[in-house]
Amino acid sequence: MAAAPRFPLLHWTTITPVLGMVLLALTWGRDLGGLLVALVALVLAATVLAAVHHAEVVALRVGEPFGSLVLAVAVTIIEVALIVTLMVSGGPEASSLARDTVFAAVMITTNGIVGIALLLGALKHHTILFNAEGSGGALATVMTLATLTLVLPTFTTTTPGPEFSGPQLAFAAFASLGLYALFVFTQTVRHRDFFLPVDEDGVIKADEHAEAPSGKAALISLGFLLLALVAVVGLAKIESPAIEAGVRAAGFPQSFVGVVIALLVLLPETIAAARAALRDRIQTSLNLGYGSAIASIGLTIPTIALATIWLDGPLMLGLGSTQMILLLLTVLVSVLTVVPGRATRLQGGVHLVLLAAFLFLAVNP
Repeated sequence: MAAAPRFPLLHWTTITPVLGMVLLALTWGRDLGGLLVALVALVLAATVLAAVHHAEVVALRVGEPFGSLVLAVAVTIIEVALIVTLMVSGGPEASSLARDTVFAAVMITTNGIVGIALLLGALKHHTILFNAEGSGGALATVMTLATLTLVLPTFTTTTPGPEFSGPQLAFAAFASLGLYALFVFTQTVRHRDFFLPVDEDGVIKADEHAEAPSGKAALISLGFLLLALVAVVGLAKIESPAIEAGVRAAGFPQSFVGVVIALLVLLPETIAAARAALRDRIQTSLNLGYGSAIASIGLTIPTIALATIWLDGPLMLGLGSTQMILLLLTVLVSVLTVVPGRATRLQGGVHLVLLAAFLFLAVNP
């Protein structure tokens, strides 16, 4: 029997996380000039790509839908850590950062990741098929979470402004965590087949992934994935003053910082979903998109709720009228996309137009 291929320890995907940690140690707590800011941004982007690679190695080992879950949780850890660290250092101006970032994540996943995947998949494979049962359940979970945590705070009356009272925030946190846990159980245990690719007759397709890596290779990749995540969080924290300064210099609203954070942390998901769509694995792409949205809300809101114990200032969660209209339109379009269990490039284009509208209005509210 041939020996399993050795894990390439001297490869850019293993060197980059280590380089990111070294750069993090050298630059932490220091004022950076323009050249160092550019260097940190370059290493940060490379480390994100390295994290994608190692998450995909782990995903190949554990299979679908566990692979999508691994990547979704990994990038959500980055998002949560960034939000908390920026809120700790941001003062009152960061009171709406969690809302802005989570809402941006919902719009980017449900319209951006899903739209790109549908468009690329349809361009290459014409009509694309997916499992409407699993995708519909995931979409219902996303929209329930988004309404409970981002819409209701605008209309509650116990406290002034678009924020929850203490008991309301606690309820939203427990409900979000409970729904997330229920979704994970449904996706990975009770109804795993709902989240696997199907053919025209609704029969689950055989897994056509590349040969799974060895257990040792998967464990090494898991270690480098964790290292890359730590480096990404730290480097993004270092880069955050430059991001905020760039947003102010461009004349964009402060809320656009949340959009930048969401775009950054969801880059791994977007790349992985696009690759899966081109391989005619559109179900994997949808698992990534909707799973990331669920993880973003289901893990971020409880963490932020816990962090309010030591964070000063209000926590603004409620959306404005323009944002709620975009969310409502996203719900309607997503339902019409998911219910048939098949899609063309038209549906992909519609979702991408919604994403473009969100980004445009984030810059020009």
